Amino acid sequence: MRNATFRQLRVFSEVARYLSFSRAAQALSLTPPAVTMQVRELEKHIGMPLFDRSGRSVTLTTVGEYMLVYARKMLATLKDAEDAAARLQKLEVGLLTIGMVSTAKYFLPHLLAEFHQQHEGIDIKLVVGNREQLVKMLQANEVDIAIMGRPPTELATRAEPFAAHPHVFVAPIKHPLAQGETLEPGALQGQPFILREPGSGTRAAMERFLERARVEPRVTMEMASNETIKQAVIAGMGLSFLSLHTLGLELDNQLIAVLDVQGAPVVRAWNVVHMLSKLLSPAAEAFRYFVLEHGEDYLAQHFARHIRLPPAVESNKAAESR
Repeated sequence: MRNATFRQLRVFSEVARYLSFSRAAQALSLTPPAVTMQVRELEKHIGMPLFDRSGRSVTLTTVGEYMLVYARKMLATLKDAEDAAARLQKLEVGLLTIGMVSTAKYFLPHLLAEFHQQHEGIDIKLVVGNREQLVKMLQANEVDIAIMGRPPTELATRAEPFAAHPHVFVAPIKHPLAQGETLEPGALQGQPFILREPGSGTRAAMERFLERARVEPRVTMEMASNETIKQAVIAGMGLSFLSLHTLGLELDNQLIAVLDVQGAPVVRAWNVVHMLSKLLSPAAEAFRYFVLEHGEDYLAQHFARHIRLPPAVESNKAAESR
Protein backbone atom coordinates (compact mmCIF):
# COMPACT_ATOMS: atom_id res chain seq x y z
CA MET A 1 0.00 0.00 0.00
CA ARG A 2 2.91 2.37 0.67
CA ASN A 3 3.74 2.44 -3.06
CA ALA A 4 0.25 3.52 -4.06
CA THR A 5 0.04 6.95 -5.67
CA PHE A 6 -2.45 9.74 -5.11
CA ARG A 7 -3.41 9.41 -8.76
CA GLN A 8 -4.37 5.77 -8.19
CA LEU A 9 -6.37 6.71 -5.11
CA ARG A 10 -8.16 9.47 -7.00
CA VAL A 11 -9.05 7.13 -9.88
CA PHE A 12 -10.24 4.47 -7.44
CA SER A 13 -12.40 7.01 -5.61
CA GLU A 14 -14.03 8.16 -8.85
CA VAL A 15 -14.78 4.63 -10.02
CA ALA A 16 -16.32 3.92 -6.62
CA ARG A 17 -18.37 7.11 -6.90
CA TYR A 18 -19.88 6.19 -10.28
CA LEU A 19 -19.51 2.38 -10.09
CA SER A 20 -18.50 2.70 -13.72
CA PHE A 21 -15.05 2.72 -15.30
CA SER A 22 -16.25 4.62 -18.36
CA ARG A 23 -18.02 7.37 -16.39
CA ALA A 24 -15.00 7.72 -14.08
CA ALA A 25 -12.77 8.04 -17.15
CA GLN A 26 -15.01 10.77 -18.51
CA ALA A 27 -14.97 12.67 -15.20
CA LEU A 28 -11.17 12.42 -14.99
CA SER A 29 -10.55 13.19 -18.69
CA LEU A 30 -8.83 9.83 -19.10
CA THR A 31 -9.44 6.85 -21.37
CA PRO A 32 -11.23 3.80 -19.93
CA PRO A 33 -8.10 1.63 -20.39
CA ALA A 34 -6.05 4.17 -18.40
CA VAL A 35 -8.59 4.05 -15.56
CA THR A 36 -8.56 0.26 -15.61
CA MET A 37 -4.75 0.22 -15.48
CA GLN A 38 -4.63 2.59 -12.46
CA VAL A 39 -7.15 0.47 -10.54
CA ARG A 40 -5.28 -2.74 -11.33
CA GLU A 41 -2.00 -1.20 -10.14
CA LEU A 42 -3.65 -0.20 -6.87
CA GLU A 43 -5.09 -3.69 -6.44
CA LYS A 44 -1.59 -5.10 -6.89
CA HIS A 45 -0.28 -2.86 -4.11
CA ILE A 46 -3.12 -3.90 -1.80
CA GLY A 47 -2.99 -7.56 -2.80
CA MET A 48 -6.76 -7.94 -3.07
CA PRO A 49 -9.46 -6.91 -5.56
CA LEU A 50 -11.33 -3.68 -4.95
CA PHE A 51 -14.22 -4.27 -7.36
CA ASP A 52 -16.39 -7.16 -8.47
CA ARG A 53 -16.87 -6.96 -12.21
CA SER A 54 -19.76 -8.86 -13.80
CA GLY A 55 -20.32 -7.75 -17.37
CA ARG A 56 -21.05 -4.03 -17.22
CA SER A 57 -21.94 -4.21 -13.53
CA VAL A 58 -19.31 -2.93 -11.07
CA THR A 59 -19.60 -3.19 -7.27
CA LEU A 60 -17.17 -2.63 -4.44
CA THR A 61 -15.76 -5.67 -2.65
CA THR A 62 -15.63 -5.65 1.13
CA VAL A 63 -11.94 -4.74 0.87
CA GLY A 64 -12.87 -1.96 -1.55
CA GLU A 65 -15.39 -0.51 0.89
CA TYR A 66 -12.77 -0.35 3.64
CA MET A 67 -10.07 1.07 1.36
CA LEU A 68 -12.45 3.72 0.04
CA VAL A 69 -12.77 5.21 3.54
CA TYR A 70 -8.99 5.63 3.85
CA ALA A 71 -8.54 6.75 0.26
CA ARG A 72 -11.03 9.57 0.75
CA LYS A 73 -9.33 10.62 3.99
CA MET A 74 -5.95 10.81 2.26
CA LEU A 75 -7.36 12.71 -0.69
CA ALA A 76 -9.10 15.16 1.67
CA THR A 77 -5.83 15.76 3.53
CA LEU A 78 -4.06 16.39 0.24
CA LYS A 79 -6.79 18.86 -0.73
CA ASP A 80 -6.31 20.73 2.57
CA ALA A 81 -2.57 20.94 1.88
CA GLU A 82 -3.19 22.21 -1.64
CA ASP A 83 -5.62 24.83 -0.34
CA ALA A 84 -3.11 25.98 2.27
CA ALA A 85 -0.39 26.27 -0.37
CA ALA A 86 -2.73 28.26 -2.61
CA ARG A 87 -3.51 30.68 0.22
CA LEU A 88 0.14 31.09 1.12
CA GLN A 89 1.01 32.02 -2.45
CA LYS A 90 -1.01 35.21 -1.87
CA LEU A 91 0.92 36.01 1.30
CA GLU A 92 2.41 39.36 0.42
CA VAL A 93 -0.74 41.48 0.61
CA GLY A 94 -3.35 42.43 3.18
CA LEU A 95 -3.82 43.84 6.65
CA LEU A 96 -2.92 41.73 9.69
CA THR A 97 -4.46 42.89 12.97
CA ILE A 98 -2.67 41.48 16.01
CA GLY A 99 -3.93 41.84 19.55
CA MET A 100 -1.48 41.57 22.43
CA VAL A 101 -1.52 41.94 26.18
CA SER A 102 0.58 44.89 27.27
CA THR A 103 3.32 42.67 28.69
CA ALA A 104 4.04 41.34 25.20
CA LYS A 105 5.17 44.77 24.00
CA TYR A 106 8.60 44.05 25.48
CA PHE A 107 9.34 41.40 22.85
CA LEU A 108 6.63 41.22 20.20
CA PRO A 109 7.65 44.36 18.25
CA HIS A 110 11.12 42.86 17.78
CA LEU A 111 9.62 39.65 16.38
CA LEU A 112 7.29 41.69 14.18
CA ALA A 113 10.19 43.66 12.75
CA GLU A 114 11.86 40.43 11.66
CA PHE A 115 8.58 39.07 10.32
CA HIS A 116 7.94 42.24 8.33
CA GLN A 117 11.38 42.04 6.72
CA GLN A 118 10.37 38.67 5.30
CA HIS A 119 6.84 39.76 4.30
CA GLU A 120 7.06 43.42 3.35
CA GLY A 121 3.69 43.48 1.59
CA ILE A 122 1.74 42.79 4.77
CA ASP A 123 0.43 45.80 6.68
CA ILE A 124 0.46 45.19 10.44
CA LYS A 125 -1.83 46.77 13.00
CA LEU A 126 -1.14 46.22 16.71
CA VAL A 127 -3.90 46.48 19.31
CA VAL A 128 -2.94 46.44 23.00
CA GLY A 129 -5.10 45.57 26.00
CA ASN A 130 -5.19 43.51 29.16
CA ARG A 131 -6.37 39.91 29.08
CA GLU A 132 -10.01 40.77 29.69
CA GLN A 133 -10.01 43.33 26.89
CA LEU A 134 -8.25 40.97 24.50
CA VAL A 135 -10.87 38.26 25.06
CA LYS A 136 -13.56 40.76 24.05
CA MET A 137 -11.56 41.73 20.95
CA LEU A 138 -11.29 38.11 19.89
CA GLN A 139 -14.99 37.54 20.42
CA ALA A 140 -15.89 40.67 18.43
CA ASN A 141 -13.53 39.67 15.59
CA GLU A 142 -11.58 42.90 16.08
CA VAL A 143 -8.23 41.07 15.87
CA ASP A 144 -7.09 38.28 13.57
CA ILE A 145 -4.80 36.67 16.08
CA ALA A 146 -3.70 37.38 19.66
CA ILE A 147 -0.58 36.99 21.77
CA MET A 148 -1.49 36.41 25.40
CA GLY A 149 -0.77 34.36 28.49
CA ARG A 150 -3.70 32.36 29.86
CA PRO A 151 -5.99 31.66 26.90
CA PRO A 152 -9.75 32.18 27.26
CA THR A 153 -11.79 29.21 28.38
CA GLU A 154 -15.06 31.05 27.79
CA LEU A 155 -14.50 31.12 24.01
CA ALA A 156 -13.93 28.42 21.40
CA THR A 157 -10.34 29.24 20.51
CA ARG A 158 -7.23 27.52 19.28
CA ALA A 159 -4.40 28.36 21.68
CA GLU A 160 -0.87 27.20 20.91
CA PRO A 161 1.90 27.74 23.51
CA PHE A 162 5.19 28.90 22.04
CA ALA A 163 7.37 29.88 25.02
CA ALA A 164 7.63 29.80 28.80
CA HIS A 165 6.43 32.96 30.55
CA PRO A 166 7.95 33.35 34.04
CA HIS A 167 6.50 35.76 36.59
CA VAL A 168 8.51 36.91 39.59
CA PHE A 169 8.18 38.90 42.80
CA VAL A 170 10.28 42.06 42.68
CA ALA A 171 11.47 44.59 45.26
CA PRO A 172 13.74 47.63 45.56
CA ILE A 173 17.43 46.71 45.48
CA LYS A 174 17.98 47.57 49.16
CA HIS A 175 14.76 46.05 50.49
CA PRO A 176 15.25 43.76 53.54
CA LEU A 177 13.71 40.83 51.62
CA ALA A 178 16.12 41.32 48.70
CA GLN A 179 19.24 40.06 50.42
CA GLY A 180 19.51 36.76 48.55
CA GLU A 181 17.77 34.50 51.08
CA THR A 182 15.10 32.03 50.02
CA LEU A 183 11.77 33.27 51.33
CA GLU A 184 8.65 31.42 52.38
CA PRO A 185 5.55 32.92 50.72
CA GLY A 186 4.42 33.92 54.19
CA ALA A 187 7.24 36.48 54.29
CA LEU A 188 5.20 38.54 51.83
CA GLN A 189 2.30 38.90 54.27
CA GLY A 190 1.77 42.53 55.25
CA GLN A 191 4.16 43.92 52.63
CA PRO A 192 2.80 46.79 50.48
CA PHE A 193 2.11 45.66 46.91
CA ILE A 194 1.83 47.71 43.73
CA LEU A 195 -0.18 45.59 41.31
CA ARG A 196 -1.64 45.50 37.85
CA GLU A 197 -5.34 46.28 37.52
CA PRO A 198 -8.08 43.62 37.96
CA GLY A 199 -8.59 41.84 34.64
CA SER A 200 -4.86 41.58 34.05
CA GLY A 201 -3.48 38.07 33.56
CA THR A 202 -0.43 39.00 35.66
CA ARG A 203 -2.66 40.05 38.56
CA ALA A 204 -4.69 36.83 38.29
CA ALA A 205 -1.55 34.66 38.31
CA MET A 206 -0.26 36.29 41.49
CA GLU A 207 -3.62 36.03 43.24
CA ARG A 208 -3.79 32.30 42.49
CA PHE A 209 -0.25 31.79 43.79
CA LEU A 210 -0.83 33.69 47.04
CA GLU A 211 -4.24 32.11 47.56
CA ARG A 212 -2.65 28.64 47.48
CA ALA A 213 -0.02 29.88 49.94
CA ARG A 214 -2.75 31.40 52.13
CA VAL A 215 -1.18 34.83 51.92
CA GLU A 216 -3.34 37.91 51.46
CA PRO A 217 -1.50 40.77 49.74
CA ARG A 218 -1.78 44.30 51.08
CA VAL A 219 -2.52 46.21 47.90
CA THR A 220 -1.53 49.85 48.20
CA MET A 221 -1.66 50.80 44.50
CA GLU A 222 -3.16 49.51 41.28
CA MET A 223 -1.79 50.56 37.92
CA ALA A 224 -2.37 49.53 34.31
CA SER A 225 1.20 50.27 33.27
CA ASN A 226 4.12 47.90 33.85
CA GLU A 227 6.51 50.82 33.39
CA THR A 228 4.87 52.89 36.12
CA ILE A 229 4.83 49.90 38.47
CA LYS A 230 8.55 49.30 37.92
CA GLN A 231 9.37 52.93 38.64
CA ALA A 232 7.31 52.81 41.82
CA VAL A 233 9.15 49.68 42.99
CA ILE A 234 12.54 51.22 42.18
CA ALA A 235 11.53 54.28 44.20
CA GLY A 236 10.89 52.09 47.24
CA MET A 237 7.11 52.31 47.32
CA GLY A 238 6.52 48.57 47.64
CA LEU A 239 6.83 45.11 46.11
CA SER A 240 5.23 43.84 42.95
CA PHE A 241 4.68 40.75 40.82
CA LEU A 242 5.65 41.11 37.17
CA SER A 243 6.45 39.18 34.05
CA LEU A 244 10.18 38.56 33.75
CA HIS A 245 9.86 39.71 30.15
CA THR A 246 9.16 43.28 31.33
CA LEU A 247 12.34 43.50 33.42
CA GLY A 248 15.27 43.19 31.03
CA LEU A 249 16.70 46.72 31.32
CA GLU A 250 16.10 46.99 35.06
CA LEU A 251 17.85 43.69 35.78
CA ASP A 252 20.73 44.44 33.41
CA ASN A 253 21.32 47.71 35.25
CA GLN A 254 20.64 46.32 38.75
CA LEU A 255 17.79 48.74 39.37
CA ILE A 256 15.36 46.15 40.72
CA ALA A 257 15.69 42.88 42.63
CA VAL A 258 13.98 39.55 41.98
CA LEU A 259 12.94 37.92 45.26
CA ASP A 260 13.77 34.24 45.76
CA VAL A 261 10.30 33.11 46.89
CA GLN A 262 9.64 29.40 47.27
CA GLY A 263 7.40 28.21 44.44
CA ALA A 264 8.40 31.12 42.22
CA PRO A 265 8.88 31.94 39.46
CA VAL A 266 5.31 31.23 38.50
CA VAL A 267 5.71 29.88 34.99
CA ARG A 268 2.83 30.28 32.62
CA ALA A 269 3.04 30.11 28.83
CA TRP A 270 2.85 32.56 26.00
CA ASN A 271 0.13 31.53 23.55
CA VAL A 272 -0.78 32.48 20.02
CA VAL A 273 -4.59 32.43 19.93
CA HIS A 274 -7.35 32.73 17.37
CA MET A 275 -11.04 31.91 17.21
CA LEU A 276 -11.83 28.42 15.93
CA SER A 277 -14.63 29.88 13.83
CA LYS A 278 -12.22 32.23 12.03
CA LEU A 279 -10.51 31.13 8.82
CA LEU A 280 -7.09 32.70 9.11
CA SER A 281 -5.86 34.80 6.23
CA PRO A 282 -2.56 33.88 4.57
CA ALA A 283 -0.91 36.75 6.45
CA ALA A 284 -2.26 35.53 9.82
CA GLU A 285 -1.21 31.94 9.10
CA ALA A 286 2.28 33.11 8.19
CA PHE A 287 2.55 35.13 11.41
CA ARG A 288 1.26 32.20 13.46
CA TYR A 289 3.91 29.89 11.99
CA PHE A 290 6.59 32.55 12.49
CA VAL A 291 5.81 33.00 16.20
CA LEU A 292 5.66 29.25 16.84
CA GLU A 293 9.01 28.80 15.14
CA HIS A 294 10.96 31.81 16.45
CA GLY A 295 9.24 33.04 19.64
CA GLU A 296 10.84 30.69 22.13
CA ASP A 297 14.37 31.19 20.78
CA TYR A 298 14.05 34.97 20.94
CA LEU A 299 12.80 35.01 24.55
CA ALA A 300 15.42 32.51 25.70
CA GLN A 301 18.18 34.52 24.04
CA HIS A 302 17.16 37.81 25.63
CA PHE A 303 15.79 36.83 29.06
CA ALA A 304 16.98 33.34 30.15
CA ARG A 305 20.17 34.77 31.69
CA HIS A 306 18.14 36.66 34.29
CA ILE A 307 16.61 33.65 36.01
CA ARG A 308 16.96 29.91 36.49
CA LEU A 309 13.71 28.10 35.91
CA PRO A 310 12.88 25.31 38.39
CA PRO A 311 13.06 21.65 37.25
CA ALA A 312 9.29 21.36 37.60
CA VAL A 313 8.66 24.15 35.12
CA GLU A 314 6.49 21.97 32.88
CA SER A 315 4.23 20.84 35.69
CA ASN A 316 3.93 24.43 36.91
CA LYS A 317 2.98 25.57 33.44
CA ALA A 318 0.33 22.91 33.22
CA ALA A 319 -1.09 23.87 36.60
CA GLU A 320 -1.19 27.56 35.73
CA SER A 321 -2.95 26.93 32.42
CA ARG A 322 -5.88 25.27 34.15
